[in-house]
Amino acid sequence: MLSQDKLKRINELAKKKKNEGLTKEEAKEQSQLRSEYLASFRNSFKEQIEHTKVIDPEGNDVTPDKLKDIQKKNRTRD
Repeated sequence: MLSQDKLKRINELAKKKKNEGLTKEEAKEQSQLRSEYLASFRNSFKEQIEHTKVIDPEGNDVTPDKLKDIQKKNRTRD
């Protein structure tokens, strides 16, 4: 998870870029922060998917086999 300070800085740089433009150093910082943010987002999303169980309207577990295998490997599924 990205810290609140880094999220605040991302927003500050985006606003500055829109209003007046960024220096080379600020553009480099913005790029690096965005990369960190995307990596954090992808990791969180992956963890959420790996802990998901899909149930159909009749109550049957229809979780895809590929996901079941990942969950078994990570010991999040019986």
